[in-house]
Amino acid sequence: MIAWNLSPVPDVAGSQSRIELFDTAQGKIVELPAEPAASLYVCGITPYDATHLGHASTYVAFDLLNRTWRDSGSTVSYVQNVTDVDDPLLERATATGVDWRELAEQQIELFRTDMAALNVLPPDSYIGAVESIDWIVPVVETLVHRGLAYAVEGNATEPDGDIYFSLDAAAALSPEDADRWFLGQVSHLSEEQMLPLSAERGGDPDRPGKRNRLDPLLWRQARHGEPAWHGGLLGSGRPGWHIECAVIAQRFLPSPFTVQGGGSDLVFPHHEMSAGHAWASSDKPLARHYAHAGMVGYDGGKMSKSRGNLVLVSALRRDGVDPAAIRLAILSFHYRTDWSWTDAVLQQAVERLGRWRSALAAVTPTDVKEVVMDIRSAMASDLDAPGALAVVDGWASRAGEHLEDEEAADPEAQGQLVAALDALLGVRL
Repeated sequence: MIAWNLSPVPDVAGSQSRIELFDTAQGKIVELPAEPAASLYVCGITPYDATHLGHASTYVAFDLLNRTWRDSGSTVSYVQNVTDVDDPLLERATATGVDWRELAEQQIELFRTDMAALNVLPPDSYIGAVESIDWIVPVVETLVHRGLAYAVEGNATEPDGDIYFSLDAAAALSPEDADRWFLGQVSHLSEEQMLPLSAERGGDPDRPGKRNRLDPLLWRQARHGEPAWHGGLLGSGRPGWHIECAVIAQRFLPSPFTVQGGGSDLVFPHHEMSAGHAWASSDKPLARHYAHAGMVGYDGGKMSKSRGNLVLVSALRRDGVDPAAIRLAILSFHYRTDWSWTDAVLQQAVERLGRWRSALAAVTPTDVKEVVMDIRSAMASDLDAPGALAVVDGWASRAGEHLEDEEAADPEAQGQLVAALDALLGVRL
């Protein structure tokens, strides 16, 4: 699958020296290793609806990590998936009378356009679930062969043979291994806390025949009217969500890779189970670190399709909103916080962008050096984008006092600052 195109990241003098990031699994801020190569996997969309502010906020958050790594001199391998076959997509296609493949391609293309507009660096590998099925099937077959997965008998509404991952069997693997996976390793939730979240987030804890109510689906047998693929010994069907990401990540990135990223709603069950699948199929951890972005609401409440209050990036762009202002609005909140989109948030971002652009007329080489140094310091501290914006605000305020001074203009310094804000924050002036 093809991602999107962007111009190369501008060069900026100097480099980032260190990066600290909050690790969800460890429950604390850790310093990422200074290495020549870094690797990042961020879970992608299920393409049944356009890019909303929740999506945008997550991908902008990990774009900051990508840019900060690059600024430190690391080469970054970035992988993102697309779950281009799943229940929500099929349900939306049926409801709208559109072929599921056509709907997926429409929404994927819109997502590409939105990401390019927001200046989000594209992944090196952009992989769909459909194109990964041939890689997934042998992994699930291996799990069954090793006694780490099992088939569930059907009933009046479900066919025989759905394959589930055995959490209990996986937990018994290599109990003395310091790197072994265990349930709760990523989320730190108890099983009692996990059960309602499993039901809420795509699991089926009440499915008869499962050995553990939390066991996740690996392979769904073909149903009438649903797309299905040859599954070898598994039978005709399609893969579960968690195994999709585990297989794609381990195929395209080192084991373990550096950071697994996504929204905080993916901590459980998705990242918990993907980590378990990876460990059980390879005896290697999936990722060294887990990082998660906060949720985005609307006017103090939940943003959702059912409430009819999704704020779509494409709709904002159609209304003439500068994508740089949308990005600035997102960056005005720390990536780990939950926040709400409001008209006031957007207006503040539009005004901030205008002040920055006006202040370029009075930028000096000294300004550039100080702004770049302070932005790097903010980014090193758990991607503190609000702190970085405050740095630029301070410069713009001081520069505003000299806007009428014709000698204040320095074209070279202007170009350097424009390049720095693009490279470090992804904000295009």
